[in-house]
Amino acid sequence: MASSAEKVAASATPASPIAINGASKAPSSAKKPYPFWLGGVAATIAASITHPLDLTKVRLQASGDKRMVDSIRKTVRTAGVRGLFDGISGTWMRQMSYSMCRFWAYDESKKILGAGKDAPAWKLAAAGSMAGGIAGFVGNPGEIVMVRLQGDFAKPPEQRFNYKHCFDALFRMVKEEGVSSLARGVGPNVFRAVLMNASQLASYDFFKAELLKTKYFEDNIACHFTASFAAGTVATTVCSPADVLKSRIMNASGPGSNSTLAVIRQSMAKEGPMFMFKGWVPAWSRLQPTTILIFLTLEQLKNLVDLSRNSGFTLL
Repeated sequence: MASSAEKVAASATPASPIAINGASKAPSSAKKPYPFWLGGVAATIAASITHPLDLTKVRLQASGDKRMVDSIRKTVRTAGVRGLFDGISGTWMRQMSYSMCRFWAYDESKKILGAGKDAPAWKLAAAGSMAGGIAGFVGNPGEIVMVRLQGDFAKPPEQRFNYKHCFDALFRMVKEEGVSSLARGVGPNVFRAVLMNASQLASYDFFKAELLKTKYFEDNIACHFTASFAAGTVATTVCSPADVLKSRIMNASGPGSNSTLAVIRQSMAKEGPMFMFKGWVPAWSRLQPTTILIFLTLEQLKNLVDLSRNSGFTLL
């Protein structure tokens, strides 16, 4: 009888979800990667919530507005509360191109570099830089559309683009300025994307891993919040110079005004070197909650995927 019981136990063990070293189907299910679009969805949700702050940051960087609160008041006074969501379609286009690509590329880059759970910071930063380079190039058209839609209302009426929505902006850019207009500011944008992903994604993974090594944190919302808060502050500081340049170049409309060196010279002459950190407070105020919302949402979406797979729902 003992022999029969052992055989029954042996045959039942692989079917158990706990015995990951049993049948080949169990580990393959557990190791199945998450949907590549998950990061894009998380970023879109987060960016929709924080859009008014992002709008204010862009207008501070690209216009003559001096203070965040004054800029918000000006927007509400001239366009109403609805004006705080100007260009929201451009934000969605940008997130579902740039952000979706960067999260996918980051995961793939970590696999290539062998950056596992406890990988050193330099490997995570290298994977983030690779992902940023790819996503910055792929998402450049969406980035231009977002910046122009957000910054349009801050301009004098005669200088506005007056795009109806993100697709109208994309089609008119190609029609009126040529296909090459989609690459405007691609250099600073890619550079900024490299900095953003090397600082934001990599630092989140690094801080999360370090927090989990302590006795005070578990893999839960408290850990995710703390790691994302630290990552948001690091990313804001690292990315500020490239972010300012990107916004000013993409908003330029005159001949030769989109030159990176020309923008730097003009800005340095008028405002001094600290122009590179203009809008840091609204940038931090926008990026901090955005970073927190992105990673909290992403972690919960992953939990939802895990739950659905454990329930036998295989579409995710």
